[in-house]
Amino acid sequence: MLDFPTWKIRLVIVTTLIGILAAFPTILPENARAYLPKRVADAHINLGLDLAGGSELLLEAATPEVAKAQMAQMDEDVRTAMRRADPRIEIGEISTADGILSFMPRNTADVDRARELAYNLTNGVGVTGKRDWVVEIRDSTRIVMTPTPEGLQDKIKQSMEAARGVVSRRIDPDGTKEVSVTLQGANRIQVQVPGLKDPERLKSLLGKTAKLEFKLVDPDQSGATTGIAGPGSEILPFMDSRAQGAKIVVQRRVMVSGEDLIAAKQAYDQDGRTPVVDIRFNNKGGKKFAQVSTANVGKEFAIILDGKVISAPVFKDAILTGQAQISGSFTVDSANELAVSLQSGKLPVALTVVDERSVGPDLGRDSIQKGVLAGLVATVALIFFMVLTYARFGVYTTIALVVNAFLILGLMSIFGATLTLPGIAGFVLTIGAAVDANVLINERIREEIARGRQTIQAVEFGYKEASRAIFDANVTNVISAIIMFWFGSGPIRGFAVVLALGIVTSVFTGVTLTRLLVADYLKRNRPQELVI
Repeated sequence: MLDFPTWKIRLVIVTTLIGILAAFPTILPENARAYLPKRVADAHINLGLDLAGGSELLLEAATPEVAKAQMAQMDEDVRTAMRRADPRIEIGEISTADGILSFMPRNTADVDRARELAYNLTNGVGVTGKRDWVVEIRDSTRIVMTPTPEGLQDKIKQSMEAARGVVSRRIDPDGTKEVSVTLQGANRIQVQVPGLKDPERLKSLLGKTAKLEFKLVDPDQSGATTGIAGPGSEILPFMDSRAQGAKIVVQRRVMVSGEDLIAAKQAYDQDGRTPVVDIRFNNKGGKKFAQVSTANVGKEFAIILDGKVISAPVFKDAILTGQAQISGSFTVDSANELAVSLQSGKLPVALTVVDERSVGPDLGRDSIQKGVLAGLVATVALIFFMVLTYARFGVYTTIALVVNAFLILGLMSIFGATLTLPGIAGFVLTIGAAVDANVLINERIREEIARGRQTIQAVEFGYKEASRAIFDANVTNVISAIIMFWFGSGPIRGFAVVLALGIVTSVFTGVTLTRLLVADYLKRNRPQELVI
């Protein structure tokens, strides 16, 4: 019991000091925190929406668009598959009327081969054995592909998961903000942003699909006036408000899309005055851009975002570096927003705000004050009870209790955890339950002394025997916290984080730290009789 290795003593002391020091950026007032080094000041506990105030948005996905996108993608996949077949399969126009894709090989001898290629473009759904498309031959000449309800639901699910990731990256591109983005039902996403002061900008950012396309400008611009585009072309409006009503005719074929982007950032043009967006493609996109720019030097091409033309510059030279620049009537903020949207990826489905709520900081400030008061009252009451009941051992328990509170705050600061109102409840609950371990240990020591054991033996057996029950009980609590964190969201996760950290720190302080203090006391005094 008294043989505490030097390395273990140092480890306990260093761990305790690190935890206490890590808690100080959180404890200090915000104006005092400004004098700390940036890295130290940034390592503090973030406040959740219910404490710091902010905005909560409920976004709804336009799920009918998923079916349209699924149909458009299959249209493109079929054309590509038939074109790349060896030998090539010539087909007529592809029809997508009534939500059914159908096409007819020009040579009837290719029907079976075309059907097999089309079937290979479908995928299984779950473990049911069903496919996302039904492929069949009708009238011995036509291939008909019908999307299945199971396939559509699976596509919607995938789109919502992807949309959740895109929304999260747009709001928090650096991963430093404490935002909550969770799926609600089959087609909704809940977004909570603590401390947000400009919800309109957030709504604008999330309202962009960010579908970026590069298309060649049609030399025949008569359709912009008549409203009728030629075969293989379409009429698109300009995004610039100053060109309101202006339209341009572009070719339908996409030369390069935003799918091939790997980087986008706000920058300035060569004069250093006008904001632009610098973009960089991956190898595949870079090769496409190089081929198209080389073959079309001197021709105009349109940069299109969400169906609107940002600008229509000219290929002055071949662009072989895989890098390009998007220029338009940008401000620094709008260029930065576009860069964030492009960098985070295209939304697979359009999202609209169906509900918006704002939480003021006053309610959170009141909750924090009451939470701190509750924690102080609980701590003082426990200290009074433990000292009155266990004398010196109660003092050691008090030291462990105070250190435990600092360690919880320190760990939350190190991990950049978010404190919510349920988290405060978890903190107070953890403080109240932190003395459980010491109660078990102290009562076991009393029992051993009552049985006639010597002081040192009683303490040894007390810690040894009680520790088994302590660890078993806390392991089950940690498992419960992990389950709550894994399956929960928002406030439930906040509670689970504080609970789990509190369990770990309370075991450390209640068992290891107090054992070190008791061992030091017994080593220095070696009393024959110990009152506890």
